[in-house]
Amino acid sequence: MALFRLPLVLDKKISFWKLLGCGKNGTFDIHPDWRQWGLLVVSEQLPAGLHESIKQKAFLHQPFITAWWKFFRCEQFSLLLKPIEGHGTWDGKEVFGPLAKQTGHEGITAVLTRATIRLNKLRNFWKNVDSVAVQMNAAEGFITSFGIGEMPWIKQATFSVWQSKSDMKDFAYKMQQHAEVIRKTRKEDWYSEDMFVRFIPLACKGSVNGTNPIKEMLPS
Repeated sequence: MALFRLPLVLDKKISFWKLLGCGKNGTFDIHPDWRQWGLLVVSEQLPAGLHESIKQKAFLHQPFITAWWKFFRCEQFSLLLKPIEGHGTWDGKEVFGPLAKQTGHEGITAVLTRATIRLNKLRNFWKNVDSVAVQMNAAEGFITSFGIGEMPWIKQATFSVWQSKSDMKDFAYKMQQHAEVIRKTRKEDWYSEDMFVRFIPLACKGSVNGTNPIKEMLPS
């Protein structure tokens, strides 16, 4: 992954990027999974038109990274996303630009939540995440999720996909345990920086552990 830094820095079409580790078995876990990794790329333009991008099975501008994965026969799963709603910052930036707090979108929804956890709040954070992760996996409308992070234990994120925005909001604000964790993060000031963004998934390619969890719901 370290080799990817130079081509990403030099690519002027990319406005923001992050190389991300994953929790064990790809879930939200304090233990890292050394066999699974994530790459977030933000760009205002597709490599080609949407249809051509899907047809070529390549959402990245970066041919070096794509060729590297192919050479080592890595299993790949890619999602093309359009940010629509959100707030907060990452490294002090609104990385997806100014976003609305709410829109009229109600269909399939992807969500990215990330935070830099204060060192004196790490214990509070990690003792609450396991129960919430289990609850999310059983929630109505839940499709898939990945625990990701740019720094072990401290800079953490969750990416999840839901059948509808209302399903996601029911989990976030109506399930008692998750709602209580949200309340604690605000009251006890767990984070020095955080960000919450909702997306419309436009297309997907590849698989995770042999399956594509949203293949039937999006163009491919």
